[in-house]
Order: sequence, then C-alpha cells, then structure tokens
Amino acid sequence: MNYSIVVPVYNRPDEVDELLESLCSQTLKDFEVVVVEDGSQKPCKDVCDKYASILDLHYYYKDNSGPGQSRNYGVERARGQYVVILDSDVVTPPGFIQSIDDELRRQPTEAWGGADAAHPSFTPVQKAISYSMTSFFTTGGIRGSKKNARHTSTFRLKKLDKFYPRSFNMGIRRDVYLQLGGFTNMRFGEDIDFSYRLVEAGYQPRLFPESWVWHKRRTDFRKFFRQVYNSGIARINLEKRHPGTLKLVHLLPAVFTLGVIGCLLLAPFTCGITLTPLLLYALIICVDSTRQNHSLRVGLLSIPAAFVQLTGYGLGFLESWWKRCVRKQDEFTAFEKTFYK
Repeated sequence: MNYSIVVPVYNRPDEVDELLESLCSQTLKDFEVVVVEDGSQKPCKDVCDKYASILDLHYYYKDNSGPGQSRNYGVERARGQYVVILDSDVVTPPGFIQSIDDELRRQPTEAWGGADAAHPSFTPVQKAISYSMTSFFTTGGIRGSKKNARHTSTFRLKKLDKFYPRSFNMGIRRDVYLQLGGFTNMRFGEDIDFSYRLVEAGYQPRLFPESWVWHKRRTDFRKFFRQVYNSGIARINLEKRHPGTLKLVHLLPAVFTLGVIGCLLLAPFTCGITLTPLLLYALIICVDSTRQNHSLRVGLLSIPAAFVQLTGYGLGFLESWWKRCVRKQDEFTAFEKTFYK
C-alpha cells in the first residue's frame, strides 16, 4: 500500500461524511483512510461505518489532545509508505490521489503540499472567506489556490523561497514523519512548525499544483475571526520556536489593523476623510472577488471577510507580541486559558 490518508476530526460528522464520499470516487484506489476522533461529543463512527465496505477505512477514538497529536496517533497506526494529512473540512476531486502518484513518479520528494479552492456548492460566505484567505489583496497570494498554484510555484522558485505545506492538504513519507517525531503540542500553527522542522532537517517540501482540494474553512464570520485570531497568536510563537522565520509580510495585518483603528478614531475630526483609504480598499476587494467568483453577492461579502481576516490576525499577533515579547511570558503561560487547558 502506497498511501495512508490521516484525518483528525472533532465534532464534525457531516464534514467527514462529505470527505469520505469524495474519497470513494478516487480514480486511484491504492490507499487507506485513518480517521482519528479527537474526543468528540458528536462522534462520526456511524458515518465511518457507512463507508467501511467501500474504503479501506480504520476508525479510532481517543481523548481530546488537539489536531497535531491526533495526526500523530493516526500516522503511528498507518501502513502506507506515504502519509497524506487532510483536514476534515475538505473534499477531494476524483483525481486527487492519482495526481500525487503522478507527481511522485515524475520527481520523488519526501514532503509536499497542495492548494485549495472553493466548490461551486459552497455558500456565499464560504466563498468569500476562501477568497480572503487566498487573494493577492489580502494575503499576498502566499496561501495559494487551485487557480494560482502553478503561478505560486513559479513565483517561489524565482524568489528562491521555500514552500511550507499546511495541514489541510499535506503529504510526507511516513518514515520521515516518524523520524521528525510528528507534530508538536502547539495548539495552533502546529502545521507550520512541522514544515519549518522539515526544512531545518534538510528536506525540501514541494508544491504539487494538481493536488488541490475543495476547502470549506469556516461557515460564518465569527468562527472565521477566531481562526485567524489564533493564527496571529501562533505567528509570534512560531518566531520564538524558529528565530528568523518572521517576515515583513507577517507584520502587514498588524499594521493594517492599527491603520483601521487610526482611521476610525480620526474620522470624526476629519469629516470622514480618513475613511477614504478603507473605502478604496473595500472597493478593490469587491471588484476583484466579484470578477473571480462571478457573483456580486460574494464580492460584497468578501469585504467583511477581508477585514475580519486581516484585523483578526492582526489583533492576535499584537496580543501575542505583547505577552511573549514585552511581558516575556512563555508560550504555555501566556495562553494557558485559551489553548492549553
């Protein structure tokens, strides 16, 4: 067996159902699926039982310890030469595994990652969130997407930058995974930490342009804010663990957030003139997203999505900077109530 797909899940049986259904349609069948239930109150065992006669499927239940430790639990029990890590909120196109196999045969590698995209069936909010996480006007396009995966790969090659896979769509040779000890006990940012350790160990993860997935991400702006807020917190923690990995692009959401606050505070004293840059930015987001998604509604929803994405990340980044860099608290003390209960 070549491939083991490992999926940690927490209280998301409906998402697992969609993922497993999509895996049934894979054109290449040489894989197993390892689902690790991370102490869920809404388990997905009944869902997994439904697909047990169709897929080579193995279901495990364990106490809650976070996604990183659940992935480790699954990889320890996997049998494939390569491990494919997927989040429970993704759906795979029929040629997903075949595209991985084709790429590895063309140019073998120890680790890789793929891009993501919004499925036509996603809600307008999900499409807006997907846009905000992949657009050049929000993240600089560093997260990549199905549409710009080839461009992202070429851009990184020209810049001599490194590609860091994310856990929603990541692959690695199983012996290398075990050699590195898998994911650490970081509650957020653990996938980037793992990718950094891959590179520090001398491996060179590659972007597989054709190995993309549909990624649902969050279903409303409140959950999306919490997700990106935690990502902002994780960025400072990652810099503490891997000095020198903090880049200028990681500072931009914090600068944007402070700029938004400044514009709003000064607006009453300038007859609203300071709101002009924010309105111009919102217009750019709306036009670009409407063009990409062929929907004015998604374009309009992309405006709050972009502001939530940037200010949420920025606020988390600033909180983490204050606690970790100014107050000199360690990672576990600073966020014990939030992450490490």
